Amino acid sequence: MKDLVEKAGRAGEFEIASAGVSDEEWGNPVHPGTVRMLSLHGISKGVSGKRARQITRKDYGAYDLHICMDKSNVRRAISIYGGDPEGKIRLLLDFAGETRDVADPWYTGNFDRTWSDVYSGCQALLETLAEW
Repeated sequence: MKDLVEKAGRAGEFEIASAGVSDEEWGNPVHPGTVRMLSLHGISKGVSGKRARQITRKDYGAYDLHICMDKSNVRRAISIYGGDPEGKIRLLLDFAGETRDVADPWYTGNFDRTWSDVYSGCQALLETLAEW
């Protein structure tokens, strides 16, 4: 998303952060399969030194949108945040007109499919934000 926003000349308009809903990967670097896919698509900025963290209740008020990759992430985010009174939590592929979860490479090993899902979702999200 950061790469798309930067290429669109809109980097100054957004604060984009990444965090998970579990603490399983806390402190770990970006997965090598993800690094490989990003590199294949010319994205390296911001990957080095990135470490996983879990969302906190404070994050809800800090951001306008909270984008989740799947329905179980939505449920867990709502639990951590204590609800979603402002309707900020959304599924990424909803923006692309899809009613399914992003393919999870943790289970499939298919980083190409995940890249495709995330890229199309982020493109659609950026288009939607341009209209807001």
